[in-house]
Amino acid sequence: MDAVFLTFVFVLAIFLGFELISKVPSILHTPLMSGSNAISGITMIGAIASLRIENYGFAAFLGTLAVIFATINVVGGYAVTNRMLEMFKKKDEGGAK
Repeated sequence: MDAVFLTFVFVLAIFLGFELISKVPSILHTPLMSGSNAISGITMIGAIASLRIENYGFAAFLGTLAVIFATINVVGGYAVTNRMLEMFKKKDEGGAK
C-alpha cells in the first residue's frame, strides 16, 4: 500500500480515537479500560505472530516493541481498573466480624 495512504489512515485513527475518548463520561471509564485491555491482548497475539515471520529485520524489532508496549498497557490497565473497583467496595468499620 502507498505510504501516504497509510499515514493518512494512521492520522485519521488518532484524531477519531481522541474525539471518541474525550466524549466518554467518567462513569464509563472502568468498562472502557477493560475493553482496551482486551484489545491490547489481541495486539499482543498479533505482535507475537509477527515475530514468527522469516524476515527477522525491522518487523521483528516492531513486533518486540509492540509486545512490550501491549504488556505494559494490559498490566497497567488492569491495575487501574482494580484500583477503581476498590473505590466502590464498602469499607469495613473495624471491630467485630
